[in-house]
Amino acid sequence: MRIRIVDAFTPRPFAGNPAAVVLLDGPHFPDDSWLQKLAAEVNLSETAYAHPLPPGGDADWALRWFTPATEVDMCGHATLATAHVLHTTGTASGTVRFAARCGILSATSHEDGTITLDFPTSPLTPLKITDAVTAAVGAEVISVHDTGRHVGDLVVEVADEATVRGLTPDPAAIAALSDRGVIVTAAADDPAGGYDFVSRCFFPGVGIDEDPVTGSAHTALAPFWSARLGRGELTGLQASARTGLVRTSLRGDRTLLTGQAVTVVDGELLTAP
Repeated sequence: MRIRIVDAFTPRPFAGNPAAVVLLDGPHFPDDSWLQKLAAEVNLSETAYAHPLPPGGDADWALRWFTPATEVDMCGHATLATAHVLHTTGTASGTVRFAARCGILSATSHEDGTITLDFPTSPLTPLKITDAVTAAVGAEVISVHDTGRHVGDLVVEVADEATVRGLTPDPAAIAALSDRGVIVTAAADDPAGGYDFVSRCFFPGVGIDEDPVTGSAHTALAPFWSARLGRGELTGLQASARTGLVRTSLRGDRTLLTGQAVTVVDGELLTAP
């Protein structure tokens, strides 16, 4: 059984967000405990498992994602990584449809090497700013929004890009705020710098203190910043140590996420499920 590690939302190795990808030959997933143990062994923010589905249905592949601690409903970077593996190995071409816990997702490969994901837009519900949020983030908070059940985060707006970059939040306090964690964001300091907004994502609720580049977070960031900036197409920079760019295009109840990916490890599992 092959396992690959792919850096997603970046054109170069050792940047973006690494995900492990395991393409399964059979028509079913192995036992959940094996899937979780392998994800813990790999110890990346996500490990993606996919198996082919019979032709003629709503989707081509079934897809699941596991952090080192738990299974999640939706993951952008590991979906991008899976699509990248399918296309670079010649297993699929054009648009690939995935059946996942959050519904039907698609990934379209383009000639320039980018891949566009079609994901559900996360609903944003304004919340009251509390002392608990401010203390957990460790900065003055401008606004707070809930992102709904599939993402399970709070979007926390702060004053500026420098504040986002300089954050040292309290993981234990963040874990008490929402199911997964918080997405901290601000407008870009320089609109001519190649991106429109910045973010950092802290997910201690699923065993990830800071996620390098988070596609699912951008299904909430896209409507959040589109409403403020008055444009449907934006670029977000996730300002983690590895960094990554996510191009977003808001389509009502769907959000398109575009990025690149590169395979850095291609190996063989020596233990079977």
